[in-house]
Amino acid sequence: MRILPAIDIREGKAVRLVQGDFLQKTIVNHHPIAQAQEFKAAGMEMIHVVDLDGALMGKAENASLIEQMKRATNLKIEIGGGIRTMEQIDQYVALGIDRIIIGSAALTDPELVKTAVKKYGDKIAVGIDAKKGKVAISGWLDVSETDYLQMAKEMAAIGVKTIIYTDIAKDGTLTGPTFEDYEKLAKAVPEVQIIASGGVSSKADLVKLAELGLYGAIVGKAFYNGAITLADMLEVEQSAY
Repeated sequence: MRILPAIDIREGKAVRLVQGDFLQKTIVNHHPIAQAQEFKAAGMEMIHVVDLDGALMGKAENASLIEQMKRATNLKIEIGGGIRTMEQIDQYVALGIDRIIIGSAALTDPELVKTAVKKYGDKIAVGIDAKKGKVAISGWLDVSETDYLQMAKEMAAIGVKTIIYTDIAKDGTLTGPTFEDYEKLAKAVPEVQIIASGGVSSKADLVKLAELGLYGAIVGKAFYNGAITLADMLEVEQSAY
């Protein structure tokens, strides 16, 4: 199972939020590029980057910083946050970004996903973020009536090969992932690579996610507060990927 350390960017700094709440922000590194270099030096191969400013503004606010991160480390990068147009997707592909995550727009504009998948194939992923099983959009500020499993099936039908699923209630809480959600997702869309996001609190959580047969897991707060080390991540990745 691939482990993806997370770097969430807000106002040029690497931060962590709790349940997507911008008021509950903690700066974990004033220099996101240096943080990416730390992951590279440890032997990680891919990182998960979120442009939080982009999620709020609906445009690639931190594209320049993310480009610098890519050039400085040559890590594989998946990027999400406010990606709502083909122009943004084209821009990130041109910068060498390896996977682009369409979030809110996947629900509000599925034609965008169709166009992107047709053009870029498995470089396109969809982020499904849910509260009590219902898909949330607009930086998690609005909750729809769409069930996360139904949306996953619709995205799979379009041709999406990777889904990043987040239970918002777990994000940044260190209370453990919602394992049953991932079991249901794996059964609902077996042809899709599922990446777990939110709530990972220990190496044991990563091992359990790997046992579910997931493609990957994102580690954020648990790393920054010391609950999971880079050595832990590498050990799980090497034994389960």
